[in-house]
Amino acid sequence: MAAGLLGSYAFVWGFTSLSIALGVAAGVPFGDATSLAFLLALVVFLLSFCWAFAATSLVRVWAALGGGGAAMTLAAWLLSRALV
Repeated sequence: MAAGLLGSYAFVWGFTSLSIALGVAAGVPFGDATSLAFLLALVVFLLSFCWAFAATSLVRVWAALGGGGAAMTLAAWLLSRALV
């Protein structure tokens, strides 16, 4: 249960951060990039949450969701530092 909730939250946090940073880097206004990222975040959270319960390996779930979220958050942070 914790892997589904916390892992999906971390994954969506990274996804949202990276989506906004990539949108701004592509020239999309910040407000529009944020709105689009939040709309997509709902779908990504639902899919990752359901996948976490369907997966057979808890280690794989934590690695994919937690590791993926951390990697995307780091990438978004690096990209935002490069844009400023």
